[in-house]
Formats: sequence, structure tokens, C-alpha cells
Amino acid sequence: MASTIHWTSADLEALPDVEGTRYEIIGGELFVSTTPHFNHQILCGTLHRLLENWSVQTKLGKTVFAPGLIFADDDDVIPDVAWLSNERLAAALGEDGKLHSAPDLIIEVLSPGSRNRRRDREAKLKLYSRRGVLEYWIVDWQTCSIEVYRQQDEQLAGMTTWAKSDLLESPLLPGFSARVEDLFTGLP
Repeated sequence: MASTIHWTSADLEALPDVEGTRYEIIGGELFVSTTPHFNHQILCGTLHRLLENWSVQTKLGKTVFAPGLIFADDDDVIPDVAWLSNERLAAALGEDGKLHSAPDLIIEVLSPGSRNRRRDREAKLKLYSRRGVLEYWIVDWQTCSIEVYRQQDEQLAGMTTWAKSDLLESPLLPGFSARVEDLFTGLP
């Protein structure tokens, strides 16, 4: 009978620190990914910049790039981009400099490969839903689209998919808007 390892945050600390390797645990399952595609990084930077510019203007919260997010000893992830209202940030930020409760908004940019896509569309969707993330965007640079999930009846539910011609807006972010097309313009 095969034994399944139930990974914890302590196990992550013991793993080698290899540049370009990201370790995450969801429900005790270890997920390992390597340096993302160039387009992935460009989109993360663009989304961070747009949200941070809006945050600075409104003073409603903070945007963070690839934060450490430890929900529990066996739920330890690194989302691509997160936005936290001032209230959630005050409650979430631990003395260790990591977040320990749900951001308002999490954005994941898909990486190629079925395991990466399954992690973001299934495992992370369930995790973020269970932990109280209010809104979750899954950005697909290959189809130039963004899947939007929002809390509804205490779980994240698919609301819409923004295409290139749509305007990116959210009830969480009053006054924020961006053309979806502009996010993908200029990608090689």
C-alpha cells in the first residue's frame, strides 16, 4: 500500500532554496513549479501596477506581488498578485511578514501545463473559496481572457469571463477600471 505524505509549512522550510522554484502546499499536497513564462511575469507586473496605482489614489488598501499566504500548517501558497483592503491587511499580516488570512482579491496567471492549470482552477479555487477570499481572477494569457469568481453563498462562484473587448471592473474596487485588451497588448 502506497503511503501519501501530508506536507506542512515546516516541511517547506526544510526544502532546498532553489532559485526559480516555488513550493506550495494545498491540503497537505505539495505543488512545485518553476520559473514562470515571460508573458506570465509581464501580466503579473501589469496587474500589480494597475491595482497599486488605484490603491495609492484611493488609499483603500495595498497590492502585493507574490505574497506568502499561510492559511494553515497544510495550506501555504504564493498567489501571483493579491489586493487587501486596509481592514483585511491589518488582520492578515503576521509578525513573520506573511499573510495569515484571506486577501479581498487574489489573481493567478495561468502557467502552461495541465498540472499548473488544474492547481489554479481546482485546488486553489477550492482553497480560496474555503478561506474567504472575496474575489478570484484567473488570467489566461494564451486566450487573452480572465475568469472571475466572487463569493456567493459562502463560496467562490463563477461570475463571468472577461474577453479582450471587456472592461475590467469589480465591486471590490470602486472606481477601478482597465481595458482587458490593454493587459495583453504587447505580449510577445
